[in-house]
Amino acid sequence: MTIKPPVEDFATDWDHTDPQWVADPYPIWDDLRQRCPVAHTDRFGGGWFPATHDGVAAVARDTENFTSRTVVVGNGRPGEEALPAPIGVAPPITSDPPFHQIARRIMLPALAPGPVAELEPQIRDLCRRLLDGLGDHEVINAGYEYAQFIPPAVIKQLLGFPSGDEDLFREFVHIILEGVDHPQEDRIEEFAPVQDYFVEQIEDHRANPRDDFTSYLLNVEVEGNKLADEHIFGTMVLTLVAGIDTTWSAIGAALWHLATNPNDLARLVNEPDLMPVAIEEFLRFYAPVTMARLVKHDMEYLGCPMKEDDWILLGFPAANRDPAVFKDADTFIIDRAENRHVAFGLGIHRCAGSNLARLEMRVAIEEFIARYPRFELADPDEVTWAPGQVRGPRNLPIRILN
Repeated sequence: MTIKPPVEDFATDWDHTDPQWVADPYPIWDDLRQRCPVAHTDRFGGGWFPATHDGVAAVARDTENFTSRTVVVGNGRPGEEALPAPIGVAPPITSDPPFHQIARRIMLPALAPGPVAELEPQIRDLCRRLLDGLGDHEVINAGYEYAQFIPPAVIKQLLGFPSGDEDLFREFVHIILEGVDHPQEDRIEEFAPVQDYFVEQIEDHRANPRDDFTSYLLNVEVEGNKLADEHIFGTMVLTLVAGIDTTWSAIGAALWHLATNPNDLARLVNEPDLMPVAIEEFLRFYAPVTMARLVKHDMEYLGCPMKEDDWILLGFPAANRDPAVFKDADTFIIDRAENRHVAFGLGIHRCAGSNLARLEMRVAIEEFIARYPRFELADPDEVTWAPGQVRGPRNLPIRILN
């Protein structure tokens, strides 16, 4: 583990893996919006963090001055040869225009509302089986015993991966998203088992085609040509990582909120038609994802002297708490009528899997509160949150109330 000095001033030395940020980033972002709306750090080789909605939106929509060649902040910078623009390592999220549009269009059929809606019965059955497995215990772990199992099972089916590999998937997520403090050479070595697994799955699907997203990627054509193996590999990795950690975190955060806000829990139990609106407020208030960009060239931007290959960490969760855009931004309003949140991003890289994420969240919460209409945190001090660019509760002990 890398030992780093604690942050003393997030305006000049921010670190999204710092324990204070991980535990409760919201006061930090409030402070930055008021006195330093674009924070700077020399950590990770240098980077910037816009804390306002306007600042985040400006960068997210600007493909002329920022590249998406890599989107996870780390200690190294992958070169153009390793991750050739505009494709990047995980298209379409790491693709720049014009290739981005091609890569995104390839993914959309599998994630359209119709195909996603067909998954609801299976997701609901999964949630019920998980809840059955919890038994009649007074205290259950809604993170490690429930939320973390739902997205891996869904993504496993989507990609056509073997049953029983879900533990591997969670380890892959940890390697890619939570090991950002490790030296670049260590990160490359740690990624080797991820690469080996996905190459094996591609080879198996070539030998044994089936009706799943992996076989679709192997067969789809663009202008008469099949996709390069690097493209297929990258899109599969993106689907697994983005589809698991983000939704796991969002489900967990919603359950954490309900465990600490009995009035909101009672309203959802007694007013089931409120669920779609509540889902949007969960997404706004506990948006799990921040995404990175790299500065393309030296320039003055948002009043800051940015250098080529500086990181820009896009604080979508911070933008969702900006009082200049959202009335009562720091208040969770379960029936908030107007809610143009940016939990799924802005610009060309807006999340392609938003339909699936919403479905998993809705079904997971519906089934949990149907089984347990009254619950609370068993021990608030035992709750832990994931570090890095996807934030959500991991250890989440909940006491079931009669």
